[in-house]
This record gives sequence, C-alpha cells and structure tokens, in this order.
Amino acid sequence: MSEPDILAVALQCAEAFERAGTGYFLGGSLASSLQGEPRATNDIDFVVDLRLPQLESLSRELGEDFDIDEESLREAVVRRSSWNIFHLPTVTKVDLFLLGSGAFDVSEFSRRRRVVLTDEGRGLFIKSPEDSVVRKLLWFQQGGESSSTQWRDIVQSLRLAMGKHDLSYIHP
Repeated sequence: MSEPDILAVALQCAEAFERAGTGYFLGGSLASSLQGEPRATNDIDFVVDLRLPQLESLSRELGEDFDIDEESLREAVVRRSSWNIFHLPTVTKVDLFLLGSGAFDVSEFSRRRRVVLTDEGRGLFIKSPEDSVVRKLLWFQQGGESSSTQWRDIVQSLRLAMGKHDLSYIHP
C-alpha cells in the first residue's frame, strides 16, 4: 500500500474519531514518517481516549469500510488496553491504544498537535515531535537498546528538525 493510501485511511479514522467525540492522536511509524524519515509501514497506530458511551457512535462513524469486533473493543476500553480494527478496502490494520493514566501518557496526549495533510484542509492530531522522540527512547530502553529501527527514527527526527525540538523537554 502506498503512503497516500495509508494517509487516506488515517484521515478517515481521524474524522470518524472527531465526529464521535473521541480524543485521539496519530502515533507509531506513520507519525514518525511524517515527522522524520519516511519509511514503509503496514499499519496505523492511534492513541485514543475512547469511552464506552462513544463506542456505538464510533462504530457507526467508521462505517462499513471497517471491520470492528465491538465486543473485543468494548473489553479493551474497560481494560484501557489496545485492540485493532481493519480497513477492508485496503486491508489495513489500525491499532487503537487506549490512553493510559500515567503522567507521561497524559502529558503526551495534552501536547498533541493538529496538522493539515491535504490541500483541501483535511488533517488530524499527531503527537508532538518531542513526545515521539521520548516515547521511542523509552521503547528503545525497554527493548534492551537493540532496536535499530527505533534508534533510526529518533536520530532522523532530531536530524530533520534541525534544532526545532524543545530539547529541554526531551532531556530535562
């Protein structure tokens, strides 16, 4: 699947989240690609502040293009864990990570930024570049500091930002 296709699916999800009143931000490889070095990705990652009363509305807003196991997603919302849905026309997996309650989770969510991705003004919320770096540093450490992919994303984000990151946030 090409990057425009995956961006179209991400925008379709984001617009459904917004219509359902669900807070979210784009994360993962697609966010890293938009903030640093583009690279292929097989899925889309969103952090969502999805609540049980929003579940039916979100399912309706996503529509028939998506395969949603509502019962499993309901369990994930209750557990505040993760689940995935599938965009059927492109066979794209969309991972939904429920917003955590930790201090960094809350800070990361509050610092999200809306970016416009199309000439028509379509856009979505994405985590801040600094939070992308910090989260990837955490994953890099948790993975025994052996993931060349995480490390490359960190280096490319910092390199391409050319001093625009708030380094005091990344390393207080």
